[in-house]
Amino acid sequence: MKNLEDIMAMAQNVQAELEKAQASLDTIEVEGVSGGGLVKVRASAKGRIIGVDIDESLLAPSEKGIVEDLVAAALNDARARADAASSAEMSKLTAGMPLPPGFKLPF
Repeated sequence: MKNLEDIMAMAQNVQAELEKAQASLDTIEVEGVSGGGLVKVRASAKGRIIGVDIDESLLAPSEKGIVEDLVAAALNDARARADAASSAEMSKLTAGMPLPPGFKLPF
């Protein structure tokens, strides 16, 4: 049964490391940009929106539709960057682990 004990210990270690990695994702900051930098959205790698910056030149009533589109685009860009940062952090955690291809953490 020593083998089973080793597997259980390894699983507990992986769980602890996964929890640490998840916690650290909220400290990694990414920035989504649209409109050539006129709209910027800061987010954590966990996807929490930290801030939005809109260039003053867009703050005219006639620009409302454009601003809405640019904010949505910047949010989507920030989300994509957050996903990439999250994947990079998780791959560091799983490096060297004998996981099957396509297997993703967290479960």
